[in-house]
Amino acid sequence: MSAATTFTNTASTSANTGATPLLEIKGIVAGYGRVEVLHQISLTVNQGEIVSLIGGNGAGKSTTLMCISGILALRGGEIHFAQQRIDGTRADKLVARGLVQVPEGRRIFPRMTVLENLMMGAYCRNDRAGIAADLEKVYALFDILKLRSTQLGGTLSGGEQQMLAIGRAIMSKPQLLMMDEPSMGIAPLLVTKIFEAVRALNQEGLTILLVEQNARAALRLSHRGYVLETGRVVLADESKRLLVDPRVLESYLGE
Repeated sequence: MSAATTFTNTASTSANTGATPLLEIKGIVAGYGRVEVLHQISLTVNQGEIVSLIGGNGAGKSTTLMCISGILALRGGEIHFAQQRIDGTRADKLVARGLVQVPEGRRIFPRMTVLENLMMGAYCRNDRAGIAADLEKVYALFDILKLRSTQLGGTLSGGEQQMLAIGRAIMSKPQLLMMDEPSMGIAPLLVTKIFEAVRALNQEGLTILLVEQNARAALRLSHRGYVLETGRVVLADESKRLLVDPRVLESYLGE
């Protein structure tokens, strides 16, 4: 999709009239050094939704998540989470407030056991009963992690490490779970299991913001989607409509 063919549809950017916004991004601008990567990005994630961000390499998807997580400072705009402005807040403080990211590339602790990795996710909690319950939830979602609880994280397969990264995030007790390329470099069978777990978490009420290179899989999983191109939102709609939109089909779904 070239700059000459960019398109915008804002009619459905806020799903479900009356829905409660959990995350609101308002015209954010950000970049690295002298390079501006995000140009006035705006989006909303409502309570209980799965919202996907799709787009080509370099579109600004991961950078958007880094800004939300407090890792990259804004040059302009605002970010609101749970009705409070959070841009400028330290990343660790955001985790304690329920804003949790599963990073691209998993980034587990390879020399720690599976159980130790999971418990690192609960570092900001002191509710022992809740931690124990969430650990069992993780093991129910990904039974392989329970079987390998004493195994070093670095010895797991790529798909198992992705499960571990998601499990670690669940242990933080998120209100909003952000996932950056969860299917990257993972066998298809394990990708299916991971997406099934994501759907199950959402059905339990967890709100999810999903960045995913596999646009078709992301749109099938999510309620709404935003299409990013060169640091701008060029299309936003319900996922079921994006899946059949000729412009999305041609540019991102290979049809």
